[in-house]
Amino acid sequence: MEYYVKSVVPMIESNYDNFTTVEKNIADFFIRNRKKVDFSAKAIAERLYVSEASLSRFAKKCGYRGYREFVYQYEETFVEKEESMTDNTRMILNSYQELLNKTYSLMDEAQIARISRYLNQAERVFVCGRGSSGFAAEEMEHRFMRIGVDIDSIQDSDLMRMQAVFQDKRSLVFGISVSGEAEAVLYLLREANKRGAKTVLLTAKNRGIFDSFCDEVVLFPSLKHLNHGNVISPQFPILVMIDIIYSNYVEQDKFAREVLHDNTLRALEKGQN
Repeated sequence: MEYYVKSVVPMIESNYDNFTTVEKNIADFFIRNRKKVDFSAKAIAERLYVSEASLSRFAKKCGYRGYREFVYQYEETFVEKEESMTDNTRMILNSYQELLNKTYSLMDEAQIARISRYLNQAERVFVCGRGSSGFAAEEMEHRFMRIGVDIDSIQDSDLMRMQAVFQDKRSLVFGISVSGEAEAVLYLLREANKRGAKTVLLTAKNRGIFDSFCDEVVLFPSLKHLNHGNVISPQFPILVMIDIIYSNYVEQDKFAREVLHDNTLRALEKGQN
């Protein structure tokens, strides 16, 4: 059985765009480092040609009280990795394993519980995304529809803008954007929030502006910092997070929702016969 431990690296990656040039230099070191070295503030400051105050500011932007707490967590979870990956299959599996480890580190179960409550309270649910995020939105629609949620997915930018007009306090809107920059997705979330709807953004980028119009910002790991991110499906980390939300929601009323799921499957099977 694999043992998962919290890692600081996903927090560095999700906040990367918020860093100054100096802080990005620090971030790059901790993301890429594969060796056990002296991680004291003095040693790292000298190694990276930065001040100890810069290390402290960097750690705080990652969500820690200071560099000491940050580096303690980093050392606790640091494991030297074998770099001799000659087998292509092993390389792919290790990349997926790394994504799962990072998802574990970003996981906020209290947040997932709140989202489940939003799902329980909403009369209608919309989930939107463009490109690969749109495919994940469609998958989310199909999964939640089977357990009785009134949910629609939207992939077209014009439809997102039009749908924004009809949102109100009875609505729950999910937006999916890996980059956090999908204009139409952010527009729908912003306008829905103005009209009283609950809004949830699933993204790999943590930007301060999201808090002004999103009730929840759910972070999933980015493929950008993986050695072999270009061969991994961009939907994978999104679908893992959707599975976690789905599982938590089902657990709130497990018997009734599993009955609904089984009934929809039987209805589909009858349609195929």
